[in-house]
Amino acid sequence: MTDDTFTRRSTLARFGGLLAAAVGGRALLPGAAEGGNLAVETGAVSCVLSPEMTEGPYYIAREKLRLDIREGHRGALLSLRLRVLNAATCKPIQGAAVDIWHADAAGNYSGFGNGAASRTFLRGIQKTDASGLAVFTTIYPGWYPGRAVHIHVKVHVGGSVVHTGQLFFPDSLTDTVYRNAPYAARGLRSSRNADDSIFINGGKRSLLAVSRSGAGYLGSISLGVHK
Repeated sequence: MTDDTFTRRSTLARFGGLLAAAVGGRALLPGAAEGGNLAVETGAVSCVLSPEMTEGPYYIAREKLRLDIREGHRGALLSLRLRVLNAATCKPIQGAAVDIWHADAAGNYSGFGNGAASRTFLRGIQKTDASGLAVFTTIYPGWYPGRAVHIHVKVHVGGSVVHTGQLFFPDSLTDTVYRNAPYAARGLRSSRNADDSIFINGGKRSLLAVSRSGAGYLGSISLGVHK
């Protein structure tokens, strides 16, 4: 049994054996623990509690409510679909404020260092719809020394922060994206997922599912939170 499998099974146990999620039209009831574990491991159930991760040093509160956060920054187009679910019931949470921020292709954050001239690029907030979905248009993040490629995320419900995490990308995909401009000019990145001290503590459950979408990419994930 892997550490990741153990973590996911422990999370299920905290739900008291009742995972109120429809799998093939049927709810998982007490006594169906092994089926529940299998559903989580295969991705059939997507409302498991998302791992909490450090906010990091680059958060700026009260960002703009907007869909497109690029502000002219170059990079591979990335559409994000982040769905917020109640981890105890698997029901979508409408009206949650999803707050994201990440580095540009050169590894800079707005408001800090080389990005200090602006406090807004590649930052933004979206409210979830009736299906719990928040959508953003951005670019594939760049890297900076000591960290794997990632996007920071906070989820606010009713004025309170219910989740702080980071979203990661498959290394093989990042290798492909970074062969092209403007990323290629920076040379090889210093850290992959396995080298990242934050990724190794729950990052596998925070990997975006990414596919090609036109000239860019579509990344999606469900975030299970305690409402």
